[in-house]
Amino acid sequence: MKRTGPVVFGSLIGMVMLLQYFSPHPALLDGYNLILDMKQVVFGMTLILGIVSLVRYHASKLKRKESGWFYSLAAISGLAAMSGSSIIWGTERGFYPWAFDNIQAPMQATMFSLLAFYVASASYRAFRVRSFHAGLLLAAGVIVMLGRVPLGELIAVEFGGHRYALPQLSSWILDVPNLAAKRGILVGVGLGMVATALKILLGIERSYLGKGA
Repeated sequence: MKRTGPVVFGSLIGMVMLLQYFSPHPALLDGYNLILDMKQVVFGMTLILGIVSLVRYHASKLKRKESGWFYSLAAISGLAAMSGSSIIWGTERGFYPWAFDNIQAPMQATMFSLLAFYVASASYRAFRVRSFHAGLLLAAGVIVMLGRVPLGELIAVEFGGHRYALPQLSSWILDVPNLAAKRGILVGVGLGMVATALKILLGIERSYLGKGA
């Protein structure tokens, strides 16, 4: 029953969520809204569980004075300060907006700015011409990048008696071959989602129950 009960419950919930898309019956719509409300409750409980797990993990590192314990202290202090200030003064005044604007936002900007260097490094490795396909990738990448900057508007290519500016070529690459490949990937992902959903509804896929399912 420990395994069968959750599988049957998950299948019933999944069928309700599936059928409401194909039937306008008020009972199905009410059940759909009820499940969404229950999902918010479950989400709140999982958030509490995550906070408790975070505090226990970093508290154990502080207690044993493991390597990097100062970062654990900073994490717990930040969690307590942000949570406490939002409860006492709200999120519109006090320490909460100040910390968000002067600590969190600059740190996020720093992390995203560092990603630019990793993207440049990955692009250099990807654009190394080792085969015909790599050459096509390099040519398409150069055209798209140059077509998105003001310099690209001054560059044009003569082909078949017509003159094409780089922004036109860049838009064609993004709207035709790139979009076709993107839609093909999305179709494959959609079919995979449908297959996984059916396996869960039928009780074939039970990995969400944990080990030994």
